[in-house]
Amino acid sequence: MMRGILRFGTRTILLHIAAAVVIGLVAGFAVVSAPDAPKFQSEEGILNLKQLHVSNQPVKLQGEWEFYWQELLSPKDIQIRSTRDGNNDRWINIPSSWLGYRLDGQQLNGTGFATFRVVIELSEQDRNERLALRLPTIFHSYKLWVNGELLAEVGVVGQDESGVTPHLSSKLVFFQPENNSVELVMQVANFHHKRGGITKYIELGGSDVLTVRTNLKIAAEMFITASLLVIGVYHLLLFVLRRKDRAPLYFGMFTLLSGIRSLLVGELLLTQLWPAFPWGLQFKIEYLILCSIGYITTRYFDSIFPNYVTRWFHLGTRIVTGAFCIVVVVTPALLYTKMLLMIGVMVVLHMVYLMVGLVKAAVWRMEGALIFLLVSVVGLVTVVNDFLYYNEWSLIGNTSPLGLLVFTIAQIILLSSRFTRAASNEERIARELQDANNKLTEMNMNLERTVQERTQALSAAHDDLRTSYDRLLHSEQGRKKLLAYITHDLRMPLSSMLGYVEAVQDRVKPERDEQYLKYIRDNTIRINRMIEELSFLSHLETGQVSYRMEPVHVIHFLRGFFEQYELVVRDAGLNFTLDIGDAEDQRPNSPVVEMDAQRLEQALFNLVSNAMKFTSSGGLVRIALAVEQVNHTHYAIISVQDSGTGIPPDQLEQIFHRNYKYDRPGVENGVEGSGLGLAICREIVQAHGGTVRAESDGKTGSIFYVSLPCIVNEGR
Repeated sequence: MMRGILRFGTRTILLHIAAAVVIGLVAGFAVVSAPDAPKFQSEEGILNLKQLHVSNQPVKLQGEWEFYWQELLSPKDIQIRSTRDGNNDRWINIPSSWLGYRLDGQQLNGTGFATFRVVIELSEQDRNERLALRLPTIFHSYKLWVNGELLAEVGVVGQDESGVTPHLSSKLVFFQPENNSVELVMQVANFHHKRGGITKYIELGGSDVLTVRTNLKIAAEMFITASLLVIGVYHLLLFVLRRKDRAPLYFGMFTLLSGIRSLLVGELLLTQLWPAFPWGLQFKIEYLILCSIGYITTRYFDSIFPNYVTRWFHLGTRIVTGAFCIVVVVTPALLYTKMLLMIGVMVVLHMVYLMVGLVKAAVWRMEGALIFLLVSVVGLVTVVNDFLYYNEWSLIGNTSPLGLLVFTIAQIILLSSRFTRAASNEERIARELQDANNKLTEMNMNLERTVQERTQALSAAHDDLRTSYDRLLHSEQGRKKLLAYITHDLRMPLSSMLGYVEAVQDRVKPERDEQYLKYIRDNTIRINRMIEELSFLSHLETGQVSYRMEPVHVIHFLRGFFEQYELVVRDAGLNFTLDIGDAEDQRPNSPVVEMDAQRLEQALFNLVSNAMKFTSSGGLVRIALAVEQVNHTHYAIISVQDSGTGIPPDQLEQIFHRNYKYDRPGVENGVEGSGLGLAICREIVQAHGGTVRAESDGKTGSIFYVSLPCIVNEGR
């Protein structure tokens, strides 16, 4: 209990200390950023600075300036008019917009054009000094004369929208006073923004002092901008590497967009780096970022502290943000700049809603909620000040980049702590898993020997069972295939024989009984041969045929085959030739193939008998041998060529199928075949690692090629 009280007291003390630090930072920033109390103001167009040495103490020009509405006058024009009509009697306070200025009983709107003039009286010390004017962004085009000399021109000044080219740029111009007074004449035109006129301070001071101040301000903004851009890109890359956590995605988008916006405000770094950048696109980008920053912040908050943002708020902010962005995209700046206050209210409401959720998270002691809440206060103060400043309700300049940088640094710390905690948890879990694994390994080591002994015994028994199973499986497959083949291929001849037997019994045509008996005998012979071939083919397909492989000289094998079947082929009335060249059988480069000579002889005889069957008497059957090399492997190519009627080219891929039959017309040699010879030939050749194919044009015979890999061939 005492420990809990001490913990609660410590958190309370830390909370008060952190709050004091934040309030002190905000107050100090406000004091530092706030302009000095105005000591010198122009009255009726004359600013008396005789008591001030502006070369060392720059001053911000403020007070009454001469105001010529809807007139673009040069210094010479003003001098002529003053000589003719006397002094001007219309004055306007600078800095401020002419929006709302009462002229002839009516309030002016933000668009139009005018000329401003002020005379500055200098001290004797400043007369001989080189002075400078630091010009802010002026909405939205202007010309500046100093003592009658045109020193600055931004955009194109004109009297209507078509004659005006808007542009935003801050400038630093230098001049040398000719006497104790300096006349400033400025023409300003605006037809593209809701506010026109000189809305920001113009600084007058020594050239060296203002140059240093300007460079320091640019350097500070460049530092803040570069920091935001680098941080944003870094966190987007973190999300690419680890997509599960979306917090780096939304935080990277937030900081990247904030960095881009800081290029478009303040010292306008973008236009300094890229003077020709389109003004309209610049303004749209700035307002689109303002519209979307609240929604992105909400998504980031929801990814850090889930379930604190309600569904209706998600839906509402998505709709409102999308509507504002669409308006900014499709409307001109003159319209959507009038929504600046509404956009500011939307962003502030987002931040207020999130801070309410942060208070709840801090009460529930969610990690990082307190830091998130405190830096959100800083960000809210700076953002609110910016909206007030751009609406001319605050004297403090552009503060949101610095506030966003503070917010960003705090979020980096928060995200880093999350990543560190996640990495620590992963290391702890890895250590625990390693310890558990070590224990399991130690336990398993005691079991390994027993398991290994049992496994060896089981493995031996399994191998025996597997061998027996494979044999039974092959036998069963062969039985099923043989049964299927017999059922399929014998149904037709058996049915035909049954018809002939019934015809003989019924004495349908007694004079043809002898012919019917001959048909029955021929079909019986055919069925016997078919059963033998079907049985052999089923054994081939199921791997039940054993091969006695040994190296054989192909030339010797072919000569023996030719001598064995020469008389058979010639007795059929065919010419039988062998073309293997005139070399000796045992020459050193004679091709040698690992083969079962008996099985390969059977395959080759099937090809020869097939050629005999479809070649007319007097035709030719030719056996030839060639050696080819494919991918560093030599192949013996045995070809069987006939001069028969050939095979239709569209059926060459089907002739090796078991059920394929083709009776070429006009051929009467031999008995009708079973259609299994080529299928058996293919199975035998493939068992030798070779291939068999056929070529024919369907008219002048056919050629069958048997390709077998050599183990001794030419070139070795």
